[in-house]
Amino acid sequence: MAPKAAQRRAVLAGLLAATAVAAVPGQSAPFALVEIAPGLLVYPGVHEDFSPTNRGGIANLAIIIGDDAVAVVDAGGSPAQARELLAAIRARTDRPIRHLLLTHHHPDHVMGAVVFHKAGARIWGHLRLPSALADRFPSYRAAMDRLLGPASVGAEPVPVDEPVAVGQPRALDLGGRPLELRAWPTAHTDCDLTVFDHASRTLIAGDLLFLERLPVIDGSLVGWLAVMDELARVPAARVVPGHGPPAASWPEALAPQRHYLEALAAAVRRAIRSGRTLSALLADPPPPAGDWLLSTDNHPRNMTAAYKELEWE
Repeated sequence: MAPKAAQRRAVLAGLLAATAVAAVPGQSAPFALVEIAPGLLVYPGVHEDFSPTNRGGIANLAIIIGDDAVAVVDAGGSPAQARELLAAIRARTDRPIRHLLLTHHHPDHVMGAVVFHKAGARIWGHLRLPSALADRFPSYRAAMDRLLGPASVGAEPVPVDEPVAVGQPRALDLGGRPLELRAWPTAHTDCDLTVFDHASRTLIAGDLLFLERLPVIDGSLVGWLAVMDELARVPAARVVPGHGPPAASWPEALAPQRHYLEALAAAVRRAIRSGRTLSALLADPPPPAGDWLLSTDNHPRNMTAAYKELEWE
């Protein structure tokens, strides 16, 4: 692990050690929730690929507690992880969990959604989330069965009760805790959603923001860069990234990802102008710009996505 990344992980480990955790029966270790602001807790995902050991818990999940209700932002990578999260919330508060806010369709964020759906939560998501789930959930389930084993048992797609359209933000009040849900044009994916908690001035960005772990393009590189410009204007004091530490300063946290994506676009455009084929580029790829974890497989994947998009500019 690179020295900077190792140092950041050490800081996070210290933060977790100093944070109250909820013990869940049957777990070998407590399910840790980090309180980054009053009534706003984060489960930090690990910087790993999917495995039976992590039960799909590789993304950051958030819990927002209002006077009347609780909202959960993303449901984790498996029903097993979601049940642990539900138990940890119940150890913290008895207020009803009325809302599950899904930031996009990737399996580390949605495979546990059925647990909260069955617990009575209404599901919120991007207007395009239902079609994305319909298209991809069967393949995601097959992959998670293979990668996670028993942890994925019971995973199934959920209906989106409250769709959010681009350009039409939705308001949600948990009781003295107003939230703003915003759908974005194609960027990381074609169904990205963010949550802004007005009380703590915290932006929960989903995978529109990666820290420490290399960003992955499953939508549009050009679109993502444009969305970042607009994201930077959100009047937040801190951000919860989809991957990375539980919280970071805003909008400063955008800088490493912007540096990587801009450098990626520049490198691929140079290759296209010089007549290099995608195969030639992948045979001798430029290194990723910045200090990133899990880049070995994901950087070539990003170059492929960028080349296919940019060759038609």
